[in-house]
Amino acid sequence: MPGTVAPAKSAPKKGMKKSLRESLIAYSFIAPNFIGFCIITLVPMVMSIGLAFCEWDGVHPVEFIGLKNFIDLLDDETFKASFINTIVYCVGTVPLTLVCSLGLAMLLNQKVKFRNFFRTVSFFPYVASLVAVAAVWNMIFSPSMGPVNQILSMLGVAQENLPRWAAGKETAMLTVILFSVWKNMGYYMVIYLAGLQGTNPELNEAAELDGANRWQIFWHVTLPQLRPTTFFVVIMLTINSFKVYDQMYMITQGGPGNATMTLVYDIYKVAFVNTPRFGYASAISMVLFILVLIVTVVQFRGSSSND
Repeated sequence: MPGTVAPAKSAPKKGMKKSLRESLIAYSFIAPNFIGFCIITLVPMVMSIGLAFCEWDGVHPVEFIGLKNFIDLLDDETFKASFINTIVYCVGTVPLTLVCSLGLAMLLNQKVKFRNFFRTVSFFPYVASLVAVAAVWNMIFSPSMGPVNQILSMLGVAQENLPRWAAGKETAMLTVILFSVWKNMGYYMVIYLAGLQGTNPELNEAAELDGANRWQIFWHVTLPQLRPTTFFVVIMLTINSFKVYDQMYMITQGGPGNATMTLVYDIYKVAFVNTPRFGYASAISMVLFILVLIVTVVQFRGSSSND
């Protein structure tokens, strides 16, 4: 009958309209973030790739120079030093932070007194102002009147043998690495604590019944369950280590000499200090991007092969 056919035809249209409306609502939530990403990140990234093949000081017209910026990098001693320092900083920071944050998480995952207080204290350096904590760190490790050197002097270390920490060419990078580990391990401790909450306690009990000690339980039972968490922590630590800038700026200013000059700090100095060279700075940023990309791909492939 004609009266029964019309509703059957209009039902799909209503369903399509409802689906379209729901999709538009979903896109409306995504759109602000996507637009911001395009304006703030994607467009500058594409422009930076183009500028890497050009010469521009922000005043004169952009001049295409091909691969000259990349060729000049091969003879740039500051770039070579910053490249090596970035690798050294990454190699020193990632495993130390990983071990300290995991150890702290294992300790504060136990039923100990004032556990929440110690968790808060451990996390505090991460959320504290970098300016404040860097000033305190420089005071603690001051070569002349810092408490660390005073303790070493009381233990019998001669005055001329006391480390100069951030002021010494041999110890400046070590000082920055220790500072980074201390500041960031609280954040990764929280991530490991979340991972430990998701482990299966029955496996630990079964291993204990089989005669395994605490170290064997940790190494063969707990740590394999934390593999996804560890992979995430390693990825984040590696990326953040390659793009380190603020610690160098606040503690050593890239010095003494080029002892703590990193790629990002070198990009900043080339682009915004003295005569701006935005094209050359973009070329350095492309090298950093390729370096981070290679390391990330290797880590992802290593993780997938282990799975």
